[in-house]
Amino acid sequence: MSNLRNRSVFEAALAWVRYDREQRGPCLPELLSNIRLPLCRPQFLSDRVQQDDLVRCCHKCRDLVDEAKDYHLMPERRPHLPAFRTRPRCCTSIAGLIYAVGGLNSAANFYAGDSLNVVEVFDPIANRWEKCHPMTTARSRVGVAVVNGLLYAIGGYDGQLRLSTVEVYNPETDTWTRVGSMNSKRSAMGTVVLDGQIYVCGGYDGNSSLNSVETYSPETDKWTVVTPMSSNRSAAGVTVFEGRIHVSGGHDGLQIFNSVEHYNHHTATWHPAAGMLNKRCRHGAASLGSKMFVCGGYDGSGFLSIAEMYSSVADQWCLIVPMHTRRSRVSLVASCGRLYAVGGYDGQSNLSSVEMYDPETDRWTFMAPMACHEGGVGVGCIPLLTI
Repeated sequence: MSNLRNRSVFEAALAWVRYDREQRGPCLPELLSNIRLPLCRPQFLSDRVQQDDLVRCCHKCRDLVDEAKDYHLMPERRPHLPAFRTRPRCCTSIAGLIYAVGGLNSAANFYAGDSLNVVEVFDPIANRWEKCHPMTTARSRVGVAVVNGLLYAIGGYDGQLRLSTVEVYNPETDTWTRVGSMNSKRSAMGTVVLDGQIYVCGGYDGNSSLNSVETYSPETDKWTVVTPMSSNRSAAGVTVFEGRIHVSGGHDGLQIFNSVEHYNHHTATWHPAAGMLNKRCRHGAASLGSKMFVCGGYDGSGFLSIAEMYSSVADQWCLIVPMHTRRSRVSLVASCGRLYAVGGYDGQSNLSSVEMYDPETDRWTFMAPMACHEGGVGVGCIPLLTI
């Protein structure tokens, strides 16, 4: 849950208490203990939460506010704070609409073709795709992120140049709006959201693979450069897993990796993690529940259908059942407690097909194919609760 959502929950809780202060007032400490106050902005904690009369007259509530302020003032103590209140809620089990963004036109082969501005949305429950309003700019190898129910299309390639521009889609109005541009032009980068901030990792700038990382604040509309990765990685798989950004595989223009590194955003440091069983780039990566998954990609000699799963308890990767189709440039996204592998390239043709993985049965099932896209697309999932 984002900073904005936590603020909304706080305001709703206080409004509920004020409706019958005498009867409901004693419930306030328990209500606040279930709100992720540490994930709220420091200004909101100081100017709104701490100053509220209901909070000020409750000792337990003041303790919760102090805990939230310590989270920001003393980062070194964050590992000792209750994990429940310091980690965002995971929405991968919630039904969400899956958006396919950009890519190449259906006549384009793997190496050439026109970039698209086309957008379509998939309803996993109805198993149906519908067309949305197109982007203002054509983008392939585009990064996609979802924050506060809005869909961001980041960078990419317009058929001539790598892009630094960013635009955001509002599903309520079916409109796109330009926002702040990245510091660097890049395509084929990894894009994730952590604590309400967008992170882009690596990619390709038209000359070389990148190790640079940038983060975007929707509140300030500003991009900030943060600690670079230890390796230059283009076409890597990136996902948030257990509160850390995990970057898997990719290539540096000379070699394809099986290595994995993760980023601690509290300390702004990168650390090595257990490597995948297979080297791969242009693969899909996603987290679901207590596991991290990768599927498809290219290993330098062939296009892959194999998929792997990582468990932090065992600290190792294991193979799961492969997809039905070999897929490079595949996007992987979680919705409704399942994974969806969207599009890609099988070595001969761009793909419009979609496969769904059910972790309970360890099976892949074909779903309705994309209506407007073939090949690699950027994918993001907007939970239905935010629409």
